[in-house]
Amino acid sequence: MIRMEKGKGLQIKLLSSLTKVFADEELMAEPWCRGSMLSNEVYSFQVAYRWSGPMMKQVQVKVVSELAPWISVRSVGLVPSEMPCYADHDDYILRSTPGLYPDPLMPLDEEGIVLLPDQWRSLWVAVDPRGAAGPGNYTVQVIFLDSSGEELGDAVFHLELIGAELPKQSLIHTEWFHTDCLATLYDVEIFSEEHWKRIEQFIRTAVKHGINMILTPIFTPPLDTEVGKERPTVQLVDVEKSGDSYKFGFDRLHRWIDLCLACGVEYFEFSHLFTQWGSKHAPKIMAKENGELKRIFGWDTDAAGEEYSSFLGQFLPCLVDFIQKKGIEKRSYFHVSDEPSTEQLESYRSASDIINRYLKGFPIIDALSDYKYYELGLVKRPIPATNHIEPFLDNNVPDLWAYYCCGQYCEVSNRFFNMPSARNRIIGMQLYKYDIKGFLQWGYNFWYSQYSRYPIDPFRVTDAGYAFPSGDAFVVYPGKEGPIESLRLEVFYEALQDKRALQLLERLIGKEAVLHMLEDGLDEPITFSKYPKGHDWLLSKREQINRVIAENVRM
Repeated sequence: MIRMEKGKGLQIKLLSSLTKVFADEELMAEPWCRGSMLSNEVYSFQVAYRWSGPMMKQVQVKVVSELAPWISVRSVGLVPSEMPCYADHDDYILRSTPGLYPDPLMPLDEEGIVLLPDQWRSLWVAVDPRGAAGPGNYTVQVIFLDSSGEELGDAVFHLELIGAELPKQSLIHTEWFHTDCLATLYDVEIFSEEHWKRIEQFIRTAVKHGINMILTPIFTPPLDTEVGKERPTVQLVDVEKSGDSYKFGFDRLHRWIDLCLACGVEYFEFSHLFTQWGSKHAPKIMAKENGELKRIFGWDTDAAGEEYSSFLGQFLPCLVDFIQKKGIEKRSYFHVSDEPSTEQLESYRSASDIINRYLKGFPIIDALSDYKYYELGLVKRPIPATNHIEPFLDNNVPDLWAYYCCGQYCEVSNRFFNMPSARNRIIGMQLYKYDIKGFLQWGYNFWYSQYSRYPIDPFRVTDAGYAFPSGDAFVVYPGKEGPIESLRLEVFYEALQDKRALQLLERLIGKEAVLHMLEDGLDEPITFSKYPKGHDWLLSKREQINRVIAENVRM
């Protein structure tokens, strides 16, 4: 549906949330003018527009709908991508060229939007009634007005609210929360009141989008740090060293836990106790010794040495005691080291032995791709990458998690700038089919270069300094007033909603029937590497799921 309104030269096209609108290409996507949602989910669609006259500023956007109190409208902003993908990318991408890509969802202010000549742009419309609106059919009219209040054009979306609720999210979902990046980009002192304010803002945004586990920096996380270098200290536990003995203070960790719980966080992922890629060293740990604050462990620490082992032997029992007093022992998870390889098996074994000595009963989780780590009993809760998950599935590993990062760019789901949004969203159906218990991604707000060598402005540098395909390192931006969400974050949340809708349907008709419906008409079963491409199938399948839910709820 392309419309010319009142001779003003405004073309309008209603689109689903899964179309990415580029300013420098013709918009060929089929219109999406109606949809359905359950009463407690978020439904998003887009209003694309192109103006054929001279630039016009201060254009206002008005929404007319019974659902207006629960509707937000944001402008889909454009950000540069110099490195959209690796050279050996697959074919399921939108483009491989550098340029401007749609991603940040910018709040509208009193200045409205600017109509630039001959560019397709879009508005992101989100309906979030939170169960407060009754079931029925609604219209959402989006009107464009010039600065004098004259109507330039409008579009009407038809939305059905179904009288059924998504079940509570059962998936444990973490996207690594980089506390130091907040302090750096907002230029505030670490753990100052202003820093705590930003921490709360970004945690609330994470929880709103289904991130219910938070990386908790008991010590500065040893993640993506250049060997021999340091990230800013974001250590929640105070340490005082006296000879070979240590005392620990948990005041900041106490505040962190309380804040997270108040924001709706359900699980705590305590930061890694050994360095990334093989656990050969200790994380950076600061302590007061003879009244002086200094680094006592780091890259120069042998992880298997007596000194660090003695430290952990004193620290971990105190931490466990704190966790038990806070009543979060069933919510607490630990890491040894991130992404160990086959060559690092022995160093990981040594570190794992130390950790398990003091953390019996706590789940220890690590991102890895080598099944041998699980086979040898070194990781009881493995988190395999989605492109290496088959051996874990084939051997029926219980309580299985999954993750992806920059390395999962061929065949499997991911959410880089240049990938179709359907490739982002399909993960929800895959997680449901295989009953995946948890999902991890490393970049909620990583706003440094690779190896944390220097900070970057994510509105200008989206590839961590030519390191990762644009979109891998973060899904939120640092806005002046707080987090600016990305369309990729919203679409991933739609994937989580799909998973919950399938779980609701399973309660109504059973899993076997759900899987039959999900894969009906496909040439091959859905796996993590094989699935229907394009957004038409995904959108129509979710509508079918909603129809069957509605029919069974009415029975």
